[in-house]
Amino acid sequence: MSLAGLSYDVDAVVLDIEGTTSATGFVVDVLYPYSRSRFAALLSERGDDPEVARAVAQVRAEIGDPDADAVRVEKALNAWLDEDRKATPLKTLQGIVWSEGFARGDLVSHFYDDVVPVLRGWHAAGLRLYVYSSGSVAAQRAWFTHSPEGDLTPLVSGLYDTENAGPKQEPESYRRIAESAGVTPARLLFLSDRPGELDAARAAGWHAVGIRRPGEPYFEQGVGDHAQAGTFDEITVSRSTS
Repeated sequence: MSLAGLSYDVDAVVLDIEGTTSATGFVVDVLYPYSRSRFAALLSERGDDPEVARAVAQVRAEIGDPDADAVRVEKALNAWLDEDRKATPLKTLQGIVWSEGFARGDLVSHFYDDVVPVLRGWHAAGLRLYVYSSGSVAAQRAWFTHSPEGDLTPLVSGLYDTENAGPKQEPESYRRIAESAGVTPARLLFLSDRPGELDAARAAGWHAVGIRRPGEPYFEQGVGDHAQAGTFDEITVSRSTS
């Protein structure tokens, strides 16, 4: 599709993070090692916290070991990290660790230069913005709160992950988000670098645009037959008032 065709009349835009708003390399090279270095302390010091305990129970269920101790749970988490597996309990525990790291000032998130000005423009024009990422809601909130350009959470109307919406390559997850947000599917635009996610959004009746940035994991593969853009400012989004 030509750039002239990247124009959408919608009520809301839903954003993927890794490879779309932000560099996957930052997540892999900075955030993953940070969480790996802190899992042991989290499990030993806060194992009784309800959110941690629930995630640990999910890990035990996934590895088929209901009596797994903290060392075995940490081993499973690190193995999933090595695989880049989108396991919900891993994302939950990463989110807790990252939230604390952002709050302490150890971490500042990354956004591509074209992203924040466009998001501010869309928000000012009356468009609602949502996030749908495999990272937990807690991690998403920390990411947008502690950006290089300050707190961006006032721009965002809602956060969705694999726990409250479902897997990102299943159309039902996108139907669930549309219902939760109260937006007709045809009035939603999804931006992601992953073709399988774009396929699922389209199957649910959404508009979808693939974001292709050099150096990102899916750049060479492309986005199939979806419209594509290299930066957010190549996309024109408006909201009709009629």
